[in-house]
Formats: sequence, structure tokens, C-alpha cells
Amino acid sequence: MKSVQHSDLKRVKQIAMNGYYSVLTTIDLFVLSFMGLLTRLSESLNKKQKRGFFLAFALIAGISVMEIVTLAVDGAPAKYRWLNIASNFLGFGWSPAVAICLVYVQDRKSAPRQNLRFAVGCEIAYLLFLAFSIPFGTVFSVSADNVYSRGTHFHIYIAVYFAAIFYLSLATILTARAFQNRSRALIYPLMVFLTAETIVQVALPDLHVTWLCVTLLAVLYYIYCTEMWNQLDALTGLLNQSSYLHRTAEMTRRGGMLVVFDVDHFKHINDRYGHLQGDVCLAEIADCIKKAYASYGYCYRIGGDEFCVLLKDAQREAACAREFLRCLEERRQTIAFLPTVSFGAAALSGENMEKVKEQADRRMYRYKKKELSPPLPPPKSAMRQNPAHAGDFTQFPIHYSK
Repeated sequence: MKSVQHSDLKRVKQIAMNGYYSVLTTIDLFVLSFMGLLTRLSESLNKKQKRGFFLAFALIAGISVMEIVTLAVDGAPAKYRWLNIASNFLGFGWSPAVAICLVYVQDRKSAPRQNLRFAVGCEIAYLLFLAFSIPFGTVFSVSADNVYSRGTHFHIYIAVYFAAIFYLSLATILTARAFQNRSRALIYPLMVFLTAETIVQVALPDLHVTWLCVTLLAVLYYIYCTEMWNQLDALTGLLNQSSYLHRTAEMTRRGGMLVVFDVDHFKHINDRYGHLQGDVCLAEIADCIKKAYASYGYCYRIGGDEFCVLLKDAQREAACAREFLRCLEERRQTIAFLPTVSFGAAALSGENMEKVKEQADRRMYRYKKKELSPPLPPPKSAMRQNPAHAGDFTQFPIHYSK
């Protein structure tokens, strides 16, 4: 009699817990649906980034549903054993793919990077391993009477899951550093939170809150990424004018330096070669600025053909300038019509940044005006006939002043 009562009590408790998890999953799915709609309506994300977020949200939703299915069919009649196996396989198999999707959205370029393709290959290999290991109960097992249990080598899944977290963390930190994102330190508490939650879930397997926490992380990650991209200039990948204005509004430091850049005769590039080629020139010049200065300061595009750098250490300025000139000359070997650049600098002395900017501008334009106007680049027809020598601007010196 007592055993029957105990069995009934256990069944009632299980039904109550399943109901509780169903409510959590419903909330989870509502949040994911809302984020999917927000992604669909976003004007700051390109198609590639929207695709990545959609896939991540869809995978989290699918895994959450699979977890509820597992809870519902576990211990049910043996005819549902296949469903128990399938839901566990998909839940364990899809988990690392969420991190890959979130890494996919970081790069605005259309082609995935090599390390991302490698990660996808690892995910496919893991899925194949998981599928072939089902009969042996390596990661998980479902008994003949349809009862789930962790496999003899469940730690393989834990290792793969933590590897995915580490991959996402590292890729995000490197991307934020490349974009000079000032809030990149915020990624650390997000990953610590996910790691701690995973450890709790492993220690308390009946808790079943992992994917609600992952949903929360995905929402915060979406906010983090959109904030990072809103600070960037879409064409060059440098920080934009809005970021520059916010940065300079709070600057009171001394000992640094403001360097301003202006592309010479840029209008002629647009007139002779078209705006697409003009954009190529801007992107190449911006990349040279980033390569030369990014390790020692913040690089901005503040206008059509205007750039600036806020150097932290004025003593690094001369070495950075030499590296910038070297990079431009190197790029001019492949883009012969890459224009020259005038730039000037002014020390940050704690005074109003507008005055510092005006001083740097005056020094730049003073040297720009001293130079003779260069001849116009050859017409497009000449460029098509001999692109190797088209628009050879290398005869004009690059002007620089402090």
C-alpha cells in the first residue's frame, strides 16, 4: 500500500515539474519569437547577420522543445523510445551549433572566415560521432524500457560544450578588439554566467534551466553586438563620427595626441574612376590607418574623406606615421591610383577638444596648400588600357605636419 502511495506521489510530483518546465519553455519560446521579429525588422543588421541570429534563436527554441519532449516521453511506454533517443540526440547535437551561429554574425563580410568553416566541420564530426555512439551509450543511453541516463563518457559532451563557449568568447573578444570596441570587457561576465550555469546544470541534472539561461545570454549578446556595430563606420570598419564625439566629449587627459587625415584630390578619384573605386580607396586608407595606429589609440572616420586618431601616447606618433606611409606605399603597388593623404597632429593638453582639432586641421591644411596641385589622373580609358600604370599618384609626396 505504501509503495503504491509513494508511486502515486512520485507521479504527481513529476507531472507538476513537467508543467513547471512547460511554463518556462513557453516563456523561452515567446522571448525567442520576439527576438526573431526584432531581428527581422532591424535596419542595422545585414542579411548575413540576420541569418546568423535567426539560426541561433531557432536552434535554442528547437533544443528547448526537445528538452520538454524528453521529459514527457522519458519512462513512457517502450513504443516512445525512439522519440526519447531522437530528442536527446538533437538536444546534445545542436548545442555547440548555437555558439557557431553567434560567431557567424560577428563578421560583416559575406564569406565565412576559415576558422568558422573549421568550426562547422567540427560540429558535423561531432554530430556523426554522437549518432554512431548511440547504440553504445557513450554520451547518453535510453534503456529498453525507455528510461534516459547519462552515458559512460558523458564528459565528452561537457568538453564539446565548453569548447564552444570558449570559441564564442575568444572570437567575440578578438572581433571587439579589432573594432576597438570600448565595451569588450562586458563579454567576460556573460561567459562567466553561462559557464557557472552550465556547471550547476551538470551538478543538478533535474534543474532544467540551461536553455532559459542560454536564451537570456543570446538576448544580451544581441544587444552587445548591435551596440558594437552602431559604433562602426560601415564602409571602413573604423569607429564612426558619433563614437568620436562621445569619446572626445569626456576626454580630459593630457599627454596624448590628435592626428587628423584628409585624402588629397579625392573628388578627382570619384570623377575619374567612379564612386565604387573611391570607396575602395577609402577602405584601403582606413586599413592603413588602423594597422599603423590601432595598437596605440582609437581610429575614426569622421567625414567623407576625413579620418582621425586619438593617440594615447604622443611619443608613439612618429613611429606610427612612418608605418602609415609604408603601408600606403605598399598598397599603391596594387592600387596605382590610390591617392595621397595629408595629415597633421596636435597635442592633447587638457583644453577643449574643438581647439585641439582646429590646431591639427590648421597644420594639415598649411602643408596641403604649400604643395602644387597635382595633375589630374588619366581618364578611365587609359586605366583600362594599362591598369598597372593608371593614375600613378606616387610622384606626389604625402604631406605630414605636427
